[in-house]
Amino acid sequence: MRPGLDAKTLVVKVGSAVLAGEGGLDLEVMAHLAEQMAALRREGRRLALVSSGAVAAGMRHLGLPRPKDMPGKQALAAVGQPLLMEAWRKAFRPFGVEVAQVLLTAEDLESRARYLNARGTLEKLFELGVLPVINENDTVAFDEIRFGDNDQLSAQVSAVVGAGLLVLLSDVDALYEEDPKKNPQARPLKEVGRVEEVLGLAGEGNPLGSGGMRSKLLAAKRAADVGIPTLLLPGRERAALLRALKGEALGTYFHARARYRGEKVWLYHLRRPKGELVLDRGAARALRERGASLLPAGIKAVRGRFGRGEPVRLLDEEGREVGVGLANYAAEEVARILGRKTREIEEVLGYRYTEEVVHRDHLALKEEA
Repeated sequence: MRPGLDAKTLVVKVGSAVLAGEGGLDLEVMAHLAEQMAALRREGRRLALVSSGAVAAGMRHLGLPRPKDMPGKQALAAVGQPLLMEAWRKAFRPFGVEVAQVLLTAEDLESRARYLNARGTLEKLFELGVLPVINENDTVAFDEIRFGDNDQLSAQVSAVVGAGLLVLLSDVDALYEEDPKKNPQARPLKEVGRVEEVLGLAGEGNPLGSGGMRSKLLAAKRAADVGIPTLLLPGRERAALLRALKGEALGTYFHARARYRGEKVWLYHLRRPKGELVLDRGAARALRERGASLLPAGIKAVRGRFGRGEPVRLLDEEGREVGVGLANYAAEEVARILGRKTREIEEVLGYRYTEEVVHRDHLALKEEA
């Protein structure tokens, strides 16, 4: 049996291409998905639903083509989001399931306090028996604080709620070894050990969506890197979600790798740390190979402005990311002690908080590409 199929907490992401029909949202498909998710809840599972479809719903409602500019997309999302939520509310109503709207931006999860607040809210909804329906807050998000698409959002939500499995419901039935549109004999991949090895297989997505296969693979990698497996399934196939979770070999299963918990998951997913520290080869190797803490002697340069306790990105001399951690000293302090022995910290600064600039307990390492 694929690990994670019996997970107590699942995040299910449904793409626009699954939900969109000729006249707007496909209510029949939504009802069938709601029926499957309600059945899983009766098994005692906790579900969070990440749902695309707001822009597509707005397009169909106003009879407009898909806009290319961000204000146009945001306006259609504003029109479509209440239509999407009402459609989900009606879909779940026959099964006695209450739903709640949760809108997030990437900036919400960049802040540790807001990250914990989001987690607290989702946990309370689970406790109340309410199913969270989550979407990116498109009306206020802009390029620099966007998740990119709901595939990436679903990976981060999986980490926030400590999910045991991420399910991506798509308009494709699996990842194929070749593009099946070009080669009808192409075979589907039932299982993938390392996402990096199959990124080249990604094709173009449905025009109604914003992701595509590459986006799904990147989401699977983000989830795998914090210990969460991903299952890519055909969202419109009859009972695909229930059948797959009972062990039927549908879709493509992506195995998980190392497991981070708590603060390290948040650090791992941070896209915009406050600053950067450039490490010498010895320090980078010590962190990667021995899981060591970062001492001032191993730092070659400081970039950006950050305070004590704020997140910083650690780079090797070639500019590759080693990890993200919490700095025990502010940027101006690190600039004064970089390259120094730990015994010199107090001599230079007049005080010493700790020997480590970044302690390994507050450091999430990134895998070398």
